Amino acid sequence: MTHRADPAIDGPGFATLSVASLLTESARRHADRPALLFAGTTTTYAQLWDEVRAYAGALRDRGIGPGDRVAMIVPNVPDFARVYYAALALGAVVVPVHLLFKAEEIAYVLRDAEADLFVVAAPLLGEALPAAAATGIPVVTVLLPAGTPAPVGDLPRLEVEAAAATPIERHTATRPTDPATILYTSGTTGTPKGAVGSHLALVEQVHCSLIDSFDLHSGDVVFGGLPLFHTFGQTAVMNMAIRVGASIILLPRFDADEALALMVAHGATVFTAVPTMYVGMLEAARRSDTRPPLRYAVSGGAALPVAVLEAFRDVFGADVHEGYGLTETAPIVSSNSLVEPIRPGTVGRPLWGVDVAIADPEEEERITLLADPDALGEVVVRGHNLFKGYLGRPDATDAAIVDGWFRTGDLGRFVDGVLTIVDRKKDMIVRSGYNVYPTEVEAVIARHPGVAVAAVFGVADDLRGQEVHVAVVAHDGQTVDADELIAFTRDRIAAYKYPRTVHVLSELPLGGSGKVLKRELVARFSPAPAAAAE
Repeated sequence: MTHRADPAIDGPGFATLSVASLLTESARRHADRPALLFAGTTTTYAQLWDEVRAYAGALRDRGIGPGDRVAMIVPNVPDFARVYYAALALGAVVVPVHLLFKAEEIAYVLRDAEADLFVVAAPLLGEALPAAAATGIPVVTVLLPAGTPAPVGDLPRLEVEAAAATPIERHTATRPTDPATILYTSGTTGTPKGAVGSHLALVEQVHCSLIDSFDLHSGDVVFGGLPLFHTFGQTAVMNMAIRVGASIILLPRFDADEALALMVAHGATVFTAVPTMYVGMLEAARRSDTRPPLRYAVSGGAALPVAVLEAFRDVFGADVHEGYGLTETAPIVSSNSLVEPIRPGTVGRPLWGVDVAIADPEEEERITLLADPDALGEVVVRGHNLFKGYLGRPDATDAAIVDGWFRTGDLGRFVDGVLTIVDRKKDMIVRSGYNVYPTEVEAVIARHPGVAVAAVFGVADDLRGQEVHVAVVAHDGQTVDADELIAFTRDRIAAYKYPRTVHVLSELPLGGSGKVLKRELVARFSPAPAAAAE
């Protein structure tokens, strides 16, 4: 049967949805409540919305409107929220740039995103200005002190332009599937790709998480040390807290001692962080007797060793609810919710409306779901949280979205409906034909009393194919003996899994979101290629 074309059926409809509404509604409902806590100052929700309206007025005067792309490189300070929501309120697309990127990397993002404007925080002008000059993208600054000498002092200041602009009255209407953000992936398998997120995916992430997973309300004080340029910080900290009218403690650069002091001073009730931050907080707790009144904690970004989870619970009196997600999934896929007992070592149940399955990892051209409910395979996802695709990369999008499912590249399994992530496919080590999953080995090493943090990785080996290596950092004031650590691990896991080589380091290489950069460890400790024979 065929039906005549009808815009009421076939058209885009008239529904509107905007990430900016998370702030506009809270400014109305929680006007006098503190939204942002930073450097001894408090910004209420009403004040923040007024500031955003003024910033949006200034951006509008610069020609920014629906569909335009506003790149921004701003740390965790109030200006991040002002610029982020101001651009979204105009219907523009926000392109947050990694704070640790160098000039060439920034220029790549500006070109790839086809940015129309670049908002740069003054401390980051050293790398950002050359990138803007190389790409011809106009720059406007925030945080630039008055009286700064030329030529930097001659740069336009968004704060000054906002003070002179006519504030917008209300946010621009956008369709649910309109683009809201372009977030660049870490680029571990090549140049970074811009994952385009929709208003629908971002707003639904917040609502589904708040309804089914997390008990967050206007009386809460949330730790805001996760980088806001990253999807985890944007969704699980900023957007979620602002939706309910909670307060956010902003920390531009994570320092565990400073974080602990701020959390105590402001009475933090929720700690959301990546595993390396948990390790840092445990170290800081050794140096201080003060503790914040945490109700619970949330971990994501990488696997949290059960030993660290248990130690944090014992030291801070708060359960840690581990979850799982990716940039392309806005980001939450699953989590250990507050409505049922946590299962340490797992990433909980899928978020409402997010369909998660286990597929044959060897099938590249199609999705073949595994019939065995306990089988290990590739985690695949579909639902309202999926991105719109990779900007300008249709081939990459087609490789990632197969038969309507997003291929995560992660290996996992379900047990009683609860998801466990075993490891990244690319991080899995194959030693003498046996699969070694680094997270499993790391969980064992984390129980060693002298080890603060560990990263297991594979190094090419002529005899075994790959050999298991581990880089560790010792607890403050302690040492780790390599041979003793190998023996400790060998006694607790199968012979093919334990590390044969231990590298004791003062620190591990970390990305801007706090993840350990294993590729740097592989490059550092891989044997040099043999010289070619003459």
